[in-house]
Amino acid sequence: MTTNNNMQGSTVSSSPNISSLYREKGPVMVVSEDMNNYTFSSYYQHSRPVAAMFIFAYILIFFLCMIGNIVVCFIVLRNKQMRTVTNIFILNLAISDILVGLFCLPITLVDNLITGWPFDIVICKMSGLVQGASVSASVFTLVAIAVERFRCIIYPFQQKLTQRQATVTIAFIWTLAITIMCPSAVTLTVSRDEYHIMVDSYNRTYPLYTCWEAWPDQDMRRIYTTVLFSHIYLAPVTLIVITYACIALKLFKSAATIRDAHAEDDGQRVSRKKIRVINMLIIMALLFTVSWLPLWTLMLLTDYGNLTASQLKLATVYIFPFAHWLAFFNSSVNPIVYGYFNENFRRGFQAAFKFQLCFTEMENHHRATARRAGIWTHNRVFAEAPPDCSDEQKNRKRKGILDGKIQNELVLEDLE
Repeated sequence: MTTNNNMQGSTVSSSPNISSLYREKGPVMVVSEDMNNYTFSSYYQHSRPVAAMFIFAYILIFFLCMIGNIVVCFIVLRNKQMRTVTNIFILNLAISDILVGLFCLPITLVDNLITGWPFDIVICKMSGLVQGASVSASVFTLVAIAVERFRCIIYPFQQKLTQRQATVTIAFIWTLAITIMCPSAVTLTVSRDEYHIMVDSYNRTYPLYTCWEAWPDQDMRRIYTTVLFSHIYLAPVTLIVITYACIALKLFKSAATIRDAHAEDDGQRVSRKKIRVINMLIIMALLFTVSWLPLWTLMLLTDYGNLTASQLKLATVYIFPFAHWLAFFNSSVNPIVYGYFNENFRRGFQAAFKFQLCFTEMENHHRATARRAGIWTHNRVFAEAPPDCSDEQKNRKRKGILDGKIQNELVLEDLE
């Protein structure tokens, strides 16, 4: 189907089923008494202040998601010693969260601002598949991290996963994520509502196009929604809660044993560290559960709740945008949680930013020195160190980061 270049398309959410965890939304409809059988909708769903608030909120988490997860990828990929099994899973989580930021956030923002679907059927299908697969991979990776930590802490003497096994696990995660979203991609289509017209603020009219999941009947759509809910939310949340609860219990018992066996100061010190790890695990689980609960609740309500027209309008125009934002917030907050609770991860962030800052300062200082001497020197970054870079920093940069090595304190522990 081709669309007129002068006509914007739009999405009506006829089906509450998820296309890549996105609810298609119904526009605000006002029936004209002058034109029978025609429905008119506002081109933009919100007033300017409300639209500005949504734009700011989505842009904020977009930059948090991209910057934080790109730095995580840089830290792990830059240094070979960082590539432990747990860190490989964290790297995959960061990559899937980056895909969420790239493909989910912008399309969701546009979908929440305007009434319809402004793209063609290829983007409709591909965006649904990529968005759903990236979100699913992110969820499954959180589960893999929880299971791996469970094995390391509860059964410390069992053979650990190798990097090869972790890579195979990640390949399985993406295969499962793509497979579970294939039915959505197959059923997604773009159609035009002949009796529905959008009107902008200049009274220009546009045809209404819909990107929606065309299931043969409503029962199949509900079954698919239920399968997605159980596999992408209910089962992962249950497994994560159980594993982290077992880990917390094990660490508390271990801390008590150490406190009885050693001096009180040592016991308190170890206990504080373990409690900090427990807090990180609990917060990760809680953030995931709370972030995705509103969106899944809305999707199940629209399938099974028999909402009235006014309730559906309120949900699709105002509540769904917030629920989407909260779900995507989980992708942007993961690096912050790790950086705050994990000392080694935090040092990795600091080393990445300090190295870049020191590199820039040394380059500027060196260029200024070359200009004063009338000589332009190339590629002599460490010829002189600026006054504000300490000897310890210079030695670390020369011996650690630039030659591909890294100091031990930058290695992310496996929480064993």
